[in-house]
Amino acid sequence: MIKNKLQLIKNMGLRYTTYRIVHALETKAGVLQKRHPKNPSFTPEVSLEEWRANTPAFFFSGKNIATPSSPNDALKKRVEDMKAGQFVLFSKEIFYLGVDFNWVTNPITGYQYDNTLHWSTIPDLSEKVGDIKFVWEKARFSFITDFLRYDHHFKEDQSEFVFNQIIDFIEKNPINCGPNYKCSQEISLRIMNWTLALNYYKDSPNLTQERFQKIMYAIYWQLHHVYHHINFSRIAVRNNHAITETMMLYLSGLLFPFLPNTKVWSKKGKQWFEEEVAYQVYTDGTFLQFSMNYHRVLVQLLTWGLRLADLHQDKLSPIVKDRARLSLDFLDRSMDPVSGKLPNYGNNDGALFFRWTEDDYRTYVSQLNDLRAVINNTVTVAQESQAWYGMTNLEVKPKKIQGIYEFKKGGYYIHQEGSVKTFIRCGAYKDRPSQSDNLHVDIWKDGVNYLWDAGTYKYNTDKETIDFFTGCEGHNTVSVDGQNQMLRGNRFIWYNWIKSAKGKMTETKEKMTFEGEIEGFKQIHKRIVHSRKVEKLKGKSVWTITDEVKNTPVYSKHVYWHINPAILNLIEIECETIDGVKLKPLIEEKWHSSYYGVKEKSIRYTFSDKKSTITTIKIKDEK
Repeated sequence: MIKNKLQLIKNMGLRYTTYRIVHALETKAGVLQKRHPKNPSFTPEVSLEEWRANTPAFFFSGKNIATPSSPNDALKKRVEDMKAGQFVLFSKEIFYLGVDFNWVTNPITGYQYDNTLHWSTIPDLSEKVGDIKFVWEKARFSFITDFLRYDHHFKEDQSEFVFNQIIDFIEKNPINCGPNYKCSQEISLRIMNWTLALNYYKDSPNLTQERFQKIMYAIYWQLHHVYHHINFSRIAVRNNHAITETMMLYLSGLLFPFLPNTKVWSKKGKQWFEEEVAYQVYTDGTFLQFSMNYHRVLVQLLTWGLRLADLHQDKLSPIVKDRARLSLDFLDRSMDPVSGKLPNYGNNDGALFFRWTEDDYRTYVSQLNDLRAVINNTVTVAQESQAWYGMTNLEVKPKKIQGIYEFKKGGYYIHQEGSVKTFIRCGAYKDRPSQSDNLHVDIWKDGVNYLWDAGTYKYNTDKETIDFFTGCEGHNTVSVDGQNQMLRGNRFIWYNWIKSAKGKMTETKEKMTFEGEIEGFKQIHKRIVHSRKVEKLKGKSVWTITDEVKNTPVYSKHVYWHINPAILNLIEIECETIDGVKLKPLIEEKWHSSYYGVKEKSIRYTFSDKKSTITTIKIKDEK
C-alpha cells in the first residue's frame, strides 16, 4: 500500500500531491464554502436594451442562420418529447424526467440530492447515489441546440420553453448549492449553451429584463466559481476539464465584458488556455487522455475558442492553431472513411456538447469539419453545422487516407487499405492512463467494426463491470494469468504505468507489418515483455497476429478477441501455439458499450496457453 502511494506521488508529481492534500484540508475546514458563498446577494447591473444594442460578436446574431430550412421528423420528435419531459441522455437512451424536473434527482437510482447543501459537501461517488453524471447531463443544457435547430427548420419559436428551462434551473439550484455546482466543467458548458440561447433569441419578447437580469446574475457567479476553483482542474485533474474551464474564462471577457472581473478572468483564462492546449496535445496531434471521445471534446472547444477569437479580432498563441491542425490530422487518419466513426477507444462518457446535425453520436465528421472550417476555411463535406458557427462559402476538399500512419508520441499505428482499417495501440505513458489496453487491435471493413473495443459503459458502477471495460479482458489484447498490464487502483487510478513501449509499422507490395512490444505486468514479474506482430496481406482481409510474452513460463496467457455479433458469420478466428498445436476458443457472450450507460451484446473468443500463439483472422466476402 505504501509502495503504491509512493508510486502515485512519483507518477503524478509533487505539485499534484501537495494540491490534493491542501484541497482536502480546505474542504474539511470549510475554506471552500467561504471562497464560494452560497446564494450570494450581489447582482450585476446590466440592461437588456443596452446588451441588445451592443451585443458582443458571436457566431450568429438572432435567427439569421445561413443554412436552408430542412424540417425532419427525428428532430421534431426529440423536441416534442422534451417538451413532454422526455430527454435523451448521453446521446442514446430516453429518460422521462418530467415536465417539472427538480434538476437534482438521479433517474437511474431515484436518489435526490439536497440542493441546500454547499457543493463541496456533496458526494459524487457512492452506491446509494449512483452515477452523478446522470444528474449533470440535462443540467449542462446541450439540448438547447435541438430547440434552436428546430425553430430554424420549422420556422417556429420555442424561446418561452427555453428561457423557462433556464430560469427554472436558476431558481431550483441556488448558487454554489447542490450537485450541479460540483464540477466546473459542467458549469462552463452550461454558460456556453445559455449563450447560444441568448444570442439566438436576443430579440424575442420572451427575453424580458427580469429574466435577463437573473441569467446574468447566474452567469456571473458561475464564472466566479470557475475562476476561484480553477486550480483543481489545472493541477488535480489536468485534462479536458482544464481546457473547457480556462477557455470559458477567456471567453468571459469577450462575451460578457459588462460583467465585473471578466477582464481579469479573461486575461488569465487566455494564458491558461494556451498553456493547457500546448501541454495536453502532443506534438504528433494525439491527446493526453488517450480517448477518441475526449479528443472530440477538445475539437469542439478549439472550434469555439479559435472562432470567437477571430470574431473579436483577438490573437491566440500560434500553438493553439498548430495543435488544432495536428489533432485533425490524427483524428482524420483514425476515422473509418465509410461510416465516419472512430474506434471506441479510451474513456467514452457520451460527451457531445454541441450537436448541429442529425448524425449519430459516434460519427465525428461534422465536428472535425467545423474545426477544419475555422482553421483552413475548408471542409471535406459541407454540413449544416458550419452555418451555426457563422461560416459559409467554404471550399470542399475531400481527403483520401491510404497507407500507414505512425503516431509514436501517443502510441497509435494505423493502416488504411481501401475501406479496410487496422488500428493498433502501442504506447508508453507520461500522463495518467485510463485503461489497460496496450497492443489492442481494432479492425474495420466497409464501415463495419468487426473487431472492436468494448468501450466504457459507466464510471460509477460495480467493480467487476469497471474492471471488464477498462482492463485487458475488454480489449483485443493479451492478459497474463488473467491480470492487467498495469495494477488497478481506486476509480481512475492505475499503478505500474507502462513506461517502456515501442512500435513500428511498415508496408510492402505484399503486406502491412506492425511490430510492437511493451513491458508490463510488473505486479507479477518485473521483466515481463509482451510483443505482438500483426501482418495483413494486401488485397485480402486476412491478418496473422503473433503474440509472445517473455519471462512468464509458468503462467497462462489469454488472448482476447471481441467480435461484433452482427457479423459473427462473416469472420473466422483460429489460434495455434508457436509449435503448431491448435487451440480451442472459449466463446462467451460479453458486453460492448457504444454509448455511455448502455450495455450491448458482444461475443468474445479467448484462447489460452502458456506458449506463444499465432492467431489468424479472416473476414469472408459477404455474398
